[in-house]
Amino acid sequence: MSGTAEARVIRTPDQRLRVFVSSTLKELEPERRAARAAIERLRLAPVMFELGARPHPPRQLYRAYLEQSDVFVGIYWQQYGWIAPGEEISGLEDEYRLAPRGMPKLMYVKQPAEREERLDELIARIRDDDTTSYKSFSTADELADLVEGDLATLLAERFDASRADTFTAAPVPPAADPPATGRIPAPFTDAVGREDDVAALRALLVEDRRRLVTFVGPGGVGKSRLAIEVAREAGPSFDRVTFVTLEHVRDPAGVLPAIARELGVRVTGDRPIPELLGAARVGRRDLIVLDNFEQVVEAAPDIVELLTDLPDATFLVTSRVRLRVRGEQVFDVEPLAIPPDPAHADVDAILESPAVALFRDRARAADPRFDVTAENAADVARICRALEGVPLAIELASARIRALTPAAMLARLDRVLPLLVTSARDVPERQRTILATVEWSIDLLTPDAQAMFTRLGVFAGDFSLDAVEAVTAGAPWAIDLLGTLLELVDGSLLRQHGDADVPLFSMLVPVREIASARFELDPDAQTVRRAHADAYVRLAAQIEPLLGGSTQLAALARLEAERDNLRAGYRHLIAIGEVDLVADAVWRLLLYWWIRNLLPEAKAWMEDVLATGVPLAERTRAIALGFSSWVSLSQPGMLVDTAQIEESIALFHAVGDEFSESCAYTVLSIACTAASPPDLERAEATQRRALELVTGLGRPTFELLFRGALGSVELFRGRAEAAAAIFDETREDAARIGDLFVESLSLTNSGWARLALGDARPELFARHLELSLRLGNEDGIGYALEGLVACAATVGDVDRAGMLLGAAETARLRTGLIEQRSYVTYGPFVERLLASDRAGEFEAARVRGRAMARSTALELALGGDRTTATSGAPRR
Repeated sequence: MSGTAEARVIRTPDQRLRVFVSSTLKELEPERRAARAAIERLRLAPVMFELGARPHPPRQLYRAYLEQSDVFVGIYWQQYGWIAPGEEISGLEDEYRLAPRGMPKLMYVKQPAEREERLDELIARIRDDDTTSYKSFSTADELADLVEGDLATLLAERFDASRADTFTAAPVPPAADPPATGRIPAPFTDAVGREDDVAALRALLVEDRRRLVTFVGPGGVGKSRLAIEVAREAGPSFDRVTFVTLEHVRDPAGVLPAIARELGVRVTGDRPIPELLGAARVGRRDLIVLDNFEQVVEAAPDIVELLTDLPDATFLVTSRVRLRVRGEQVFDVEPLAIPPDPAHADVDAILESPAVALFRDRARAADPRFDVTAENAADVARICRALEGVPLAIELASARIRALTPAAMLARLDRVLPLLVTSARDVPERQRTILATVEWSIDLLTPDAQAMFTRLGVFAGDFSLDAVEAVTAGAPWAIDLLGTLLELVDGSLLRQHGDADVPLFSMLVPVREIASARFELDPDAQTVRRAHADAYVRLAAQIEPLLGGSTQLAALARLEAERDNLRAGYRHLIAIGEVDLVADAVWRLLLYWWIRNLLPEAKAWMEDVLATGVPLAERTRAIALGFSSWVSLSQPGMLVDTAQIEESIALFHAVGDEFSESCAYTVLSIACTAASPPDLERAEATQRRALELVTGLGRPTFELLFRGALGSVELFRGRAEAAAAIFDETREDAARIGDLFVESLSLTNSGWARLALGDARPELFARHLELSLRLGNEDGIGYALEGLVACAATVGDVDRAGMLLGAAETARLRTGLIEQRSYVTYGPFVERLLASDRAGEFEAARVRGRAMARSTALELALGGDRTTATSGAPRR
């Protein structure tokens, strides 16, 4: 070997995974020590200039080190670094340039800094490099935490990728979920004049595969409507389209939880949300639309982080301002093309304008007799030109066609717009126009309707007529409440729809913003906010008895429709110290939180109640402790403090609340069965006490639930026959009163009791699955699939068992609950298969199930059942 070749073979200090650290030496000496310690804590080998053999020239040394390294870590502060004689760049920049493109690069920049100009230029290039991870830090300790965490995440990602390859002899691409059109809001109207925009954006997303596209434009320009159309057109090219409406989110910290909710991923607090989302959507090409981002633009770095954690996802963002982050592709949403000057154009040229087409379309919706004719075409063109083609402005104007001719409308518009255009000099011109248009539409209302519009600014989302009555009670202008509301509907300031069998009202976002701003100036605002909150406390009391029995589905839908106002009202009550009202309302809606998998949210509210420092009523403290303990029971690995549950029982008993006391006893019974080892004697005694208390209180749903809980204790004690009998009775009684939730729980419990007797009854779990889908109970879907796994395993259908288990694991992953206490039921069946000579076949099927689309998995579970009972145990 030649001397040159020998000189290049410079061994690194350790043969383990090597992490090359690039930085200036003197100014960042503490940071280099911190990075080295972090790397060594992970049992990796730091590759650093000062640790190596010195007889070699510096450039030759770091080049050789780079060739033998696996990860590049760059640490920068103020200095560009030394430039060797005859060189044009410093060793610091040379190291970055020489790092292979495929090598993972973790870059850290210390703040604050007065950086040398050439270092600023280098950092700017690094920020634009889509192969790097870029973060800021302030102290050496903070840097150590970042380096250790990022390296651990990087290793986990590489391990997951290699493990996925190991599990499949031939790579099996993830099956695509069919585009879920239900996840895209249904537009109220057709898109007009956006064909070219839609085509261009589809090309950006699908062909160019741009991962972060931001629609930027003023309020009312049609960003949201365009996003809906683009999502519908591009949807087939993605595994799933998820539309996240952020109009009610004001805190940037609420953005990631909102995305998780729409993706169906449960945020439990034990793992970072980006990590949960990355695990839940691994291998899926998602299109995630984030609508109305401007009020939470500080959350833009979180979206950049998601680009790393969700490497196959594409984000489409609508905002009035740019995110100004790396990788962002900005698309300016312009107003619709306006018609030519009518003084120099004929009717046909005017009709070709998208703005006129929109005016005609919306005006005909208000009055089918209207059309653009030779007589009114010039006036319509002038209206559209005055409104600058802004879609919302045109919609609001055209809605007045029932009251005003185009000529009269134009005259009114010409008087109002000049007064409002200069009202806010720091607002973009087109935004002034949309504000002027909304104000003009409001000005056309009667005084009563104007007062009503301001009062409706208290609402955070959709609202019912009952809620309107509550916040307008006693107002002299609210005598003809329904007529006044319909005036707002006719003026396109309010929309009416019939979700949840109850008439509901909503506003477009720009309109709501104006209503909210006007409401803030209302001298009665605080009184109205309290009336609003009290209305949703009363709603909880009204809905509570409807959450069980045959009214269950309608009650769930009603609460879902008004959930934003529930949240806003209860937050206001907590803020003003009315915690007893909040606790009572949240407790009344217990079944809603349970069925819709929202117990962690209710628990968080109760933690806020406990943290207020306000003196709590005994019942309020009992509710808060009870919620906290119950939710903890559903989270694997959580230690449950039975002392808190026992305190809750004592407090409920002290205030004479037998129903709540019975609920707390049930929580204690569950805690006893979940203990290690389980205390089944106490669990049974406690559950019998709960059942004794609730019987005769007129709470049939909870009486059945607690009887079923007693059956579960029997099953834990090995009394499968007795348990099966209890579950059969509760199932029959639940079906009789029309309670789908209790019926679903009884079905799955009955299925496990039958399996304990050696009798596989897959139809019980299949029916449970059907009911869970109707209820929107995601946990129930997981339980049903796991039961079907056990049934298939019992009769030796290894292929079906494996595919269903993979589908169940994916279902759990998608909701953020990767580990479940339910493993105690289906785990032994899986373990027996893994210990058999068919383990390889089972694992291969399991991999296929994990990659299966949700619809395919449900079809397999519900329609493709091949499992038959082979045991001699009698069927009941």
